[in-house]
Amino acid sequence: MTPPGLRVSVARSWAVVLAVSAGSVQAQVDLETVVARASAYVESFQRDFGLVVAEERYEQEVRTPTSPLLGPGRGPAPTPVRAVLRSDFLLVRTPQGWMPFRDVFERSGSPVRDREDRLAALFLNNSRSALEQARQIMEESARYNVGNINRNINLPTLALDFLTPAHRPRFDFTDAGREGSERILEFAERGRPTYIRTTADRDLPVTGRYWVDEATGRIQRTEMHASDPAVEAHIIVTYQADEGAGIWVPARMEERYLRRDDRSEIRGVATYSNFRRFRVTTTEELAP
Repeated sequence: MTPPGLRVSVARSWAVVLAVSAGSVQAQVDLETVVARASAYVESFQRDFGLVVAEERYEQEVRTPTSPLLGPGRGPAPTPVRAVLRSDFLLVRTPQGWMPFRDVFERSGSPVRDREDRLAALFLNNSRSALEQARQIMEESARYNVGNINRNINLPTLALDFLTPAHRPRFDFTDAGREGSERILEFAERGRPTYIRTTADRDLPVTGRYWVDEATGRIQRTEMHASDPAVEAHIIVTYQADEGAGIWVPARMEERYLRRDDRSEIRGVATYSNFRRFRVTTTEELAP
């Protein structure tokens, strides 16, 4: 929940900055306007991406380095733990706002449920019991993650939520320059309790960056970092246009997790395809 009384805090802002390069003059939109455009874009994206189902192919691996004390040939290298998950992924409006859901239907080639659109069936039902069942599906799907870090933040659209009106006041935004035609915005969470909590209920503040089309607010890449003295998480997501969905959609998610007391590292790469919309048809009859 967003603490009452907080307001949007922008570390730097200016009206118009003129950047002169090779004899041309380019007007740069002020930071506050870019943040507002990105926030409006996220609201539009959530409405458009809502009730769109994507197929997610998600490779996960636990890497454990060989001990340097063993030396070459003195011991077997640890065998990486790997899994490939295939899931339905979608974004759905709930009373608490837009929430992402993942439903794993295959793990390393073995089916874990029948291949029917059970999430679609649940959400088209649009009832409180449907939401609770979907939460159970999410918890069940999280059990298929590999590694010794319990997590449910491995969601491609998570960082976008920080720009929504409900959570934007919790963050400071600063200008980090440009990369090609994109404006880079850095964000840092200052609100407490934090958006992400550990299983021990500790605050896990996030920082990161957005790559934003300055004119439209469209977000083309996100980076999110969350850490404390015990654990750290890094998630990068890139977006691309999809003709079938008619919007920009998540294309690839890369992630890395570390525990300070463990030399192993969890890495994951997810890709998204086969975007399709729910279609609901109704009929109407007139009685005499």
